[in-house]
Amino acid sequence: MCEAPRLRCDAADAAADVDVVTTRGRRRIPAHSSVLATASPVLGSILERRLQKDRESGKKAGRPVVRIRGVTDDAAAAFVRLLYAGRCGDGEEDDMEKHAVQVLVLAHAYQVPWLKRACEGAIGARLTADSVVDVLQLADLCDAPRLHLRCTRLLAKEFAAVERTEAWRFLQENDPWQELQVLQRLHEADMRRRKWRRKRAEQRVYVELSEAMDCLDHICTEGCTEVGPAGRAPAPAPCARYATTCRGLQLLIRHFSQCHRKSCARCQRMWQLLRLHSALCDRPDRCNTPLCMRFKQKEQEKAAVKAGDDGDKWGLLVKKVKAARVFSSLANRKQASSTTSQC
Repeated sequence: MCEAPRLRCDAADAAADVDVVTTRGRRRIPAHSSVLATASPVLGSILERRLQKDRESGKKAGRPVVRIRGVTDDAAAAFVRLLYAGRCGDGEEDDMEKHAVQVLVLAHAYQVPWLKRACEGAIGARLTADSVVDVLQLADLCDAPRLHLRCTRLLAKEFAAVERTEAWRFLQENDPWQELQVLQRLHEADMRRRKWRRKRAEQRVYVELSEAMDCLDHICTEGCTEVGPAGRAPAPAPCARYATTCRGLQLLIRHFSQCHRKSCARCQRMWQLLRLHSALCDRPDRCNTPLCMRFKQKEQEKAAVKAGDDGDKWGLLVKKVKAARVFSSLANRKQASSTTSQC
């Protein structure tokens, strides 16, 4: 439910002091200037100018008039009722269902933000493939970003159905520029979606590498079921990550220790994991992981030669994995604290 501060009239404002006149003067709606001015700054400015003009001309007879044009009489009356209600609740559902499009135009023209948001929600809830083209043009005219986003999502989801509608054919025949804009938006939305998916896939890779680093440290320090430090018996039970990461990493380590081929892809992967561990390790002098200090010294020598080289892909990978480790640590800490609070 979308609400604004409720508006009420004081005892002094019990009688209406302004008339809201609809298109062609077919209907006059008695209203209170204090309510209209509070609900809409535009109506307040109109009333102020009208009263100033009446004072300057010396008019005393009759009430000031505010004209609402461009919509039906029923829509104008619904707009005034919604301004008085100050909200879109159960009692105003009928007005929103019948006149949401026209009330959106009025809410935009007279600067009533809460009513504009409510109209966007009401129109978006009834959006279909047949109406999305017209509603998208309305959202552009009324500067309605939420409604525009819902239209774009529906277009991207059901574009095949939209292409068969009369509204789309009319747009193609009469407004090719608008058609081009719609197609460009769909293309941009598709590119953003692909970019987001690519970033998620990359983030999963960094998280997996971070977990592999934790497992490598666990294997070389504590040992697990098949691989462990020298002089230590295998662990009696698998660790928590045995099925997902640890077992595969142990098999890779065993292959690495026995393979003698120079061009082995699995061995090259193990070399890269050892190098990555060395780049992330903050205690190389006390680390049990093989070749940690050796890789650390080589990286320092390379850094001295390539001082100021910001385009190093390996350095970027190390930064990404470090960030993934920090985020994973924070997420685990938050999950542990929530579990503790529930207990």
